[in-house]
Amino acid sequence: MLATGPEVVVVVGGGADPGACFGPGDGGDLHGFGVHVEIGFAGPVRAGSARLPLAHTVGAWLLDQAGYSGTRIGVAPGSLATVSAEFPGRVGILAMGDGSARRTPKAPGYLDAAAEPFDRLVATALASGDADTLAALDPAEGDRLLAAGTRTWKAVGTVVGGRRITARQHYDDAPFGVGYLVTDWQLA
Repeated sequence: MLATGPEVVVVVGGGADPGACFGPGDGGDLHGFGVHVEIGFAGPVRAGSARLPLAHTVGAWLLDQAGYSGTRIGVAPGSLATVSAEFPGRVGILAMGDGSARRTPKAPGYLDAAAEPFDRLVATALASGDADTLAALDPAEGDRLLAAGTRTWKAVGTVVGGRRITARQHYDDAPFGVGYLVTDWQLA
């Protein structure tokens, strides 16, 4: 995504209030995962700033690791269409969210037979650039299957629907019984 030279990167992910917007000074951490690191969304964390949900914390960390120092904005899925329309130039969207956490008996949500087919539907849509399938995802089913990315994928599918998409899937697996996908889309 960064190779295309976006003027702004919008990090979209769950865990935020519907109208939340994250920017400079906001921060999160990975302490709950045994990593004692504080991550600023855009620059250093300021006292009294908003706390980032996990999706935005990891998204900010990924952008930092890639060396991206341009403008970045963090939003909840319901705000993606509004925020991305505010920028007339090249916008990169970093969509953060897991697949189902119910893929095996040892998964966080235990085994649900519908989890793997749900993740397969999402993986196929992502791999083929099928925005319409993502836009049609059922958030209630995603919630039931503990698929944290459902609303994010639905928002992205809605925003980019009708565009020609070139997709490349880099990862699709379920370690620890949780579906993880890494795919990039280029829009024409």
